[in-house]
This record gives sequence, structure tokens and C-alpha cells, in this order.
Amino acid sequence: MKTALTELVGVEHPVVQTGMGWVAGPRLVSATAEAGGLGILASATMGYDELAAAIREVKSRTGRPFGVNLRADADDAARRVELLIAEGVRVASFALAPKRDMIAKLKDNGVVVVPSVGAARHAEKVAGWGADAVIVQGGEGGGHTGAVATTLLLPSVLDAVDIPVVAAGGFFDGRGLAAALAYGAAGIAMGTRFLLTRESTVPDEVKRAYLARDLNGTIVTRKVDGMPHRVLRTELVDALEHSGPVAGFTQAVRNAVRFRKLSGLSWASLAREGLRMKRGGDRSWAQVFMAANTPMLLRAGLVEGDTGAGVLASGQVVGLLEDLPGVGELIATIVADAEAAVKRLSSG
Repeated sequence: MKTALTELVGVEHPVVQTGMGWVAGPRLVSATAEAGGLGILASATMGYDELAAAIREVKSRTGRPFGVNLRADADDAARRVELLIAEGVRVASFALAPKRDMIAKLKDNGVVVVPSVGAARHAEKVAGWGADAVIVQGGEGGGHTGAVATTLLLPSVLDAVDIPVVAAGGFFDGRGLAAALAYGAAGIAMGTRFLLTRESTVPDEVKRAYLARDLNGTIVTRKVDGMPHRVLRTELVDALEHSGPVAGFTQAVRNAVRFRKLSGLSWASLAREGLRMKRGGDRSWAQVFMAANTPMLLRAGLVEGDTGAGVLASGQVVGLLEDLPGVGELIATIVADAEAAVKRLSSG
């Protein structure tokens, strides 16, 4: 199934596995690449040396193209860009828009740049700076998300730019891929569907907790880090949602203490990060503390398997998922079903 995305990146199928923190590691990324999709390694939850080792591990597992998700605002972002170039990584994706000079640096060295965007104006901006393609996530998607549904956001972005657009938010099967292609997208990107595969390293008990949810099993909350965040409904999230300012702040401070102990960061480092976030938005101090702890709250659930103390990012599609396929089986089924759907439409 050739599209502008497959031609641009050099993969077999227009299916992208997103760079989910604590989830998109070498095993999942390499399995996606071997199955013909584009796997994206999550680096925001890795130190530089961890990222270098993870890239080498993916390369030892597959010779096919893969990507790395970067934080453009990371202190060592320039060094990570150099690493991707040196290792011959095919795609650099970004959750926050990279600056024009960073895009140019990557493109000049043969790396395809694919930022994620949440609005048509953001797509226009990065396209004007030279981005090769964009991933656009609608409000159905997991993690940090917007309020506009994919069915409205996708056509608005397609009308705004002339570079390949990959659709994310609400996709999990071949019908979704066929629909995205009908809109004019060059492919689909999925997070929750890939989290719930056999190659995902998320603990089995956590996967079972995901599969037990129905379509009302997620909630968009600002109580985690001050930004709209779609997560599974859990006791922790419910407690945060119903907590008052004092209780919320107390919980945030407890998490800050835990985060410092687990991460090895100094209180001075935490304070600097908190002040930076406070200056950058309208967050309360409780939300600032929680934002600093969000990676550890995600880690507690997605790595340690503690569904009581962790936050579990999830798209709404979790309510339609009932199995844990292998990545190869998943991608092959999606593509076959999409081709069949397209054929039915064209023969009707």
C-alpha cells in the first residue's frame, strides 16, 4: 500500500507506531519496522546514553527504517540531533515544534522531519520551516490532546498544507486506515493499539486493566499536569479530579519527593524546572509539581505495573480493543482490511 508517507520514509505500509514514553522501546520499535511500519523510539524518558544504547539495539534487531521522538526544548536537544545524524536514523519526530535551524540541520543530513501538531496553524508553521510531513492528533488520542475530533481536525490540516499528513487519534483497524486515506491522509499513527500488543513491554496486569475498559473508560483531565491529558480512569485520577487545592497540592508535593528520589535530581533542578513551567503558562503550583512528576507517574503504571499510584495514558479506542496481537499480525491485518475496504468502495 504505497502512499506519500511510504515513499518519503521508505517503509512498506502507511502505519506509524507513535513514540510513547516508557512504552516505545527497542523491542516494540524494531517489531514495527520488521512488520513494514514506521516505529518511533521514545526518547523523552531516556537520558542521552540510554537513547544511544536504544538506537544501537534497534539497529541490531532490524535494518529497516525507524524514527526517534525528540523534545525540541530539551537541554541536550542539539546533541541528540547529532546522534540521530551519526547513527543514520531515518525519521526525527517531535511532540513540540522544532525550530527552523533544527529542521534544516536534520534535513541537510538526510533525516526526515515529522513534527506532531494539534491545529492547522501549527501545521502551517512547521511546513513553512521545512518539515517533511506532520502527524495530526485529534481529541480521541491518548496523552496530551486537544478538544477537536480527528474527523474535523484532519481535513482542516489537509486543507492548510501540501506536505504528507498522518492521522492520529481514534485509529485501530483497517477501516480507520481506509477512512484516513479517503480524507487524503498519507497514513495513520497509533499509540494505544501498539501499547496493547505482545511486543509491548507494558506489564501484563496493566494490559489487562486497559482491556477491561469500555468506551467511557478514559477521561481528559487537567489535574495531572495542568494540560488536557487523556488517561484511563483510575482511583488516583478520580482522587485528583475530586481533590481541592490543598489536597491536590499535598499530593503533588508527595509525588515531587518520590520523583526526586527515583530520578536522582536535586531539589535545585526541580525548582528550576518548576519556575520555567510557571513562567510559561497559567499553571498553579500544584500543577507545576505534578507536571514535573508526570514522567514518574506514567512510569509507575507503564513500567512498574502500579495502577494505583500511576497514570495510564490512553486513547478512547481502548474501549474497542479486546486482544493482544503480535505487531506483525496487527499491521498485516490492518493493511489487508484497508485494502479490502477500498476495493469494496471502488467496485460498488
